Amino acid sequence: MEHAADTTQHRICPLCEACCGLEIKVRDQKVISIRGHDADVFSAGYICPKGVALKDLHEDPDRLRTPLVKRNGVFEKASWDQAWAEIERRLPPILQAHGRNAAGLVIGNPAAHKIGLLTTIPRLAKALGTHNVFTAATLDQIPRHVSSGLLFGHWMSVPVPDIARCELLIVLGANPVVSNGSMWTVPDFRGKAKAMQARGGRLVVIDPRRTETAVMADTHHFIRPGGDAFLLLGMVHTLFGENLVRLGRMAEHVTGVQDIAQAVAGFSPEAVAARCGMDAGTVRELARSLAASPRASIYARIGVCTQEYGSLGTWLVDVLNTLTGHLDEPGGAMFPRAAAFASNTSGKPGAGRGVATGRHKSRVSGAPEVMGELPIGCLMEEIETPGVGQIRALVTLATNPVLSAPNGARLSRALEGLEFMVSLDIYVNETSRHADVILPAPSPLEELHYDVAFPQFSWRNHARYSPPVFNRDAAQPAEWETLLRLAAIVSGKHPGQSAAEIDDENFAEDARKLFGDGATAVLEATAGLRGPDRLLDVALRTGPYGDQFGKQPGGLNLARVQASSAAGGIDLGALAPRIPELLRTPSGRIELAPATLLNDVLRAQADLARAPSPMVVIGRRDVRSNNSWMHNLPVLAKGPMRCTALVHPADAQRLGLRDGAMARISSDSSQGPRSIEVQVHCSADMMPGVVSVPHGWGHDQPGAQLALAASRPGANLNHLLDENLRDPLSGNAVLSGVAVEMCAVD
Repeated sequence: MEHAADTTQHRICPLCEACCGLEIKVRDQKVISIRGHDADVFSAGYICPKGVALKDLHEDPDRLRTPLVKRNGVFEKASWDQAWAEIERRLPPILQAHGRNAAGLVIGNPAAHKIGLLTTIPRLAKALGTHNVFTAATLDQIPRHVSSGLLFGHWMSVPVPDIARCELLIVLGANPVVSNGSMWTVPDFRGKAKAMQARGGRLVVIDPRRTETAVMADTHHFIRPGGDAFLLLGMVHTLFGENLVRLGRMAEHVTGVQDIAQAVAGFSPEAVAARCGMDAGTVRELARSLAASPRASIYARIGVCTQEYGSLGTWLVDVLNTLTGHLDEPGGAMFPRAAAFASNTSGKPGAGRGVATGRHKSRVSGAPEVMGELPIGCLMEEIETPGVGQIRALVTLATNPVLSAPNGARLSRALEGLEFMVSLDIYVNETSRHADVILPAPSPLEELHYDVAFPQFSWRNHARYSPPVFNRDAAQPAEWETLLRLAAIVSGKHPGQSAAEIDDENFAEDARKLFGDGATAVLEATAGLRGPDRLLDVALRTGPYGDQFGKQPGGLNLARVQASSAAGGIDLGALAPRIPELLRTPSGRIELAPATLLNDVLRAQADLARAPSPMVVIGRRDVRSNNSWMHNLPVLAKGPMRCTALVHPADAQRLGLRDGAMARISSDSSQGPRSIEVQVHCSADMMPGVVSVPHGWGHDQPGAQLALAASRPGANLNHLLDENLRDPLSGNAVLSGVAVEMCAVD
C-alpha cells in the first residue's frame, strides 16, 4: 500500500555482472520494497533475488558501521582517527625497514562494481609500490583477458555474443541463466535466449552438468571436465580439414591463420574424442554448424577459464569465432563500445602498444605477472617464505581468499604470521578476522554507482548512473576517500591533508598531463565535482559519445547521464562492428596466433593420451549465492541447503552413497591429502564420473562474524584444491577437473 511519505529511488544493482536497474521504495529512511525498473534501457524490469537482497545487506546487523582495531587479539570498536593512527603507527615502519615489496595488496571481485574503488585502487597500488598485487581475477577470468590482450591489443577488448541477432549460440562451460552472463553483461539471459529460439535460433550447451541453461537448450552435450581445449582443437581441425574456414571481412585484418592450421594438425576429432569425452561425430557437427550458420557465436566462461588449459581454451573460442566469419559481425561475437573508461575507444584507433606479460615474477615460484598482478595461489608462500621481499604487511579490499582461493587453511595460517594487516570490508569474514584494523565501507545504497567495467562487456551499449539512496553517516568516508587516505599514509605524502584536498591535487596534476594547455578549461568545467563524479564527467565527455567539453553539442556528460536516472538511463544502441578501429596491437591486425599460445598447443599434444580420472570435481553457481558473503543475507539464505555434492545415481551406487547422507571427498595435492564432508544429492543431471560442489562455502571458522552464514556453514570446495596448480599462461588457479575420491561417511 502506497504511503504519502514514500519516495521512489532508482538504482543499478551492484551484486552481480548483470547490473540490473532497480526501483526502490523508501519510507522514513528505510527500504520498503525493491523491484525491477521497467523503464531501464538495459535490463527492462528484469530482477533476480540478489537485487531484492540489497535491503537485507543494508540492514544486516553483522555489517560493520565503525572501524575495528585488534587489541590483545580482540577486535574493539574505534573511531576513524584511532584507526588511522594505528595504521600510521605500524604500516610505514614495515615498508621503511623491509622495502616496498614487503607489502601485499589483495583485491576482491566486489571492487569491480564500485567506481570509487576502481578509479582509486591504482593510486593506492602506486603508493604502495609493491609487485605483490593479487586479485580475484586469477580465480576466475584472467585467461579471458590474456586472449583479448594478445589478439586484440587490450585486456578489456572482450567479444561477446550479439544475442539480439544471433541464430546459433554455443555455450561452453558457462551457465548464463544463473549468472546472467559473466564477462558478458546480459540481464535476463533466459528471456533473450527464448526470443532467439522463437525466431528460429538454436541454443547448444556443452557442460559436465545439465545446468539451468542446458535445461532450456535445444541440445546439451556432456564434456569431460578439463577437456574443453581438446574439443575446441578438434573443431578447429575440422574447419581446416573440411575447407570450412571463412574469414569474410576479417581476412584483411588477421594474421597467423596458417600457423594455426599447422598447430592443430594432430587434433582430429577422432584423436580428441576420448580426451574430451565426446564422440568424433559430435565434434565435427559442432564445427560444421558453427561454420554454416549465418549468424552464430561460441561463448565460454568460468568452466573453461578455471582449468589447466584455461588460456588455450579461451583463445580457441576466439579462433573459432574468427575462422567461421562470426567475429565482429551482427549476430556473432561483437565488441561493445562503452561510453566511458574504455581504453579501446581512446587514443589512436587501429593500432597500439599491445600488451606484455612477465614484466616481473613472483619471488618464490617465479610465476609471471599478468595484467599487473600475480596468481593469488602464490600469496601464502610469499608470506611464509623468509628473505628479501617477503610479504610482512597486507592490505585487503573487499575480498575473502581464505574461502575463495585454493587451500584456504594454509592461507589462514600464513595470515596469522603477518606483522600487520588492514582490511577494507563490510564484514568480519574468514579473511578479515586476521586483520589488525578493519575499515568499514558504506552500504551500497549510500554510494553513487556507475559501472566502469561492465559496459565494456554489455549486450547493448548504454550509459546509466545511480545517485546514493541514503546519505552516509557523517563519520563514514566514501570508499575513494578511504583509499586516498591510506595511500597518503603509505606514501608519506599529503600529511594532514583531507581526502578532498588530496583529490583536488591529484586531479589537477592528471589534467595537466592529459590535456596540457587545455587543463585550465577542464578544471573550470568540472568545478564543484570531486572523486568518482569528476573522473566520470571527464571520461564521459571525452568518450566516444561525449560532448568533448562543448565541441559536440548534445553529447554525453555527467549532468545528462545523471538526469536520465529515473528514465532508466540512456540507450546508446545495438552493438556495431568495430574492427579495425578497436585494435590496439602493434601490427594493427588481429594477431590470431601468438607464439605463447601456439607453444601451449604442444603441451596439449603431449597430454592428449592422458587416461581420465575415475572421479573429478567441478564447481557450481547458484543464482542466490555466487559470492561467499551472500550467505549472510536472509532472502538469499532461505530455502534448501545449496552446498551439496551432486553425483550421478550410477556413481552413488558404485560408491555406496545415499541421497541426503554425508560423503567424504578427498584429494591429493602438492601439500598432502585433504578432505571435506558434504551432503550428497543424487542427480541424473551430472555426467557420470563428475561431482559438483558449489564455491564459497565453509563458514565455520572461529572469529568470523557472519551469524546467519555460520548457522549453515557448508563445506569449502577450495580446501580440496592445490594452490600450486595453475594455467601457466595466465596464472589462473585450476578449480575444475581435479581428481578426487568419494566415500560414504558412517
